[in-house]
Amino acid sequence: MKEQELKDVLGKNIKFFRAQRRLSQAGLAKKAEISITFLSNIERGNNFPLAGTLCSLAEALEVEVFELFKGDLAPSDSKEMLSQISEDITQKINVAVADVFKLYLC
Repeated sequence: MKEQELKDVLGKNIKFFRAQRRLSQAGLAKKAEISITFLSNIERGNNFPLAGTLCSLAEALEVEVFELFKGDLAPSDSKEMLSQISEDITQKINVAVADVFKLYLC
């Protein structure tokens, strides 16, 4: 699996879910709290967002993060890639939750 293929699948799926929900790029960008230019570059496969931005996009589109990667991925590579992405996202979420608990409980 090449990096560009992953970017292309992600971009295509974000655009699909956005259109399905009848959101403009401006509407989705606002909901996900990113710039329209950045969203456009993601949809065209030019940029790859960080884990936090992926979570924001998935939440704004009302889908699970893994759904943004369904599609044209090669089966053998996609499982490993999705597993790594899932681990990265889980780790970042756990750190963020721990920071919030420390802030309010300490």
